[in-house]
Amino acid sequence: MSGTAALETIGRLLEATNAHDPDRIAACFADDYRNETPAHPSRGFTGREQVHRNWSAILAGVPDLVAEMTDSALHLDDVWCEWTMSGTRRDGVPHRMVGPIVFTVRDGLITSARFYLEPVDPDGGSVDAAVRRAVGAER
Repeated sequence: MSGTAALETIGRLLEATNAHDPDRIAACFADDYRNETPAHPSRGFTGREQVHRNWSAILAGVPDLVAEMTDSALHLDDVWCEWTMSGTRRDGVPHRMVGPIVFTVRDGLITSARFYLEPVDPDGGSVDAAVRRAVGAER
């Protein structure tokens, strides 16, 4: 599959996401799709059905969700892309996630992804505080 065709598959995913259609979203994925979440290994999963469950819950919880792919790069069957997702949760709290996702696309379907999207933390403190937290040196 050409890089252009792989990018077109990710474009279909973006369109389906912004159409708020979990059936169309799930149709972008292979039946045996594999999701890895390296920063949260226990969140990884396999299967198109789980994609559908996840997106049904996300779209119910953030009914005005808007997804944007802000950048991308192609390497063989992989599409490296940066996403922003924003909206308002049903409880009125703003929802914003950003980060990269590395998709592998074969035969027009997403077969795997390494998912690094994380919630934005606008009040997370300074970089010095973050480094201290990361190395267990908080005072």
